[in-house]
Amino acid sequence: MCMAIPSRVVALAGEMATVECFGERREVSLMLIEGKLALGDYVLVQAGGFAYERVEPDAAIEALSIFSEVIGLAAPA
Repeated sequence: MCMAIPSRVVALAGEMATVECFGERREVSLMLIEGKLALGDYVLVQAGGFAYERVEPDAAIEALSIFSEVIGLAAPA
């Protein structure tokens, strides 16, 4: 089983994006995402660095809040 934590898109450059989750940023490929993304969208990222699914903001924020409680961090806004 794989657990993905929603990551917020903070920069876009063609088929790549920079995403942020709990203060950590990384570059991911968008080749598996259907449609266009915008800054501030949330995505799930699989091992290997491919974003594969867009997540609705309310669901992403709720998931991040739960993960924050589990690992003892403040939830990102």
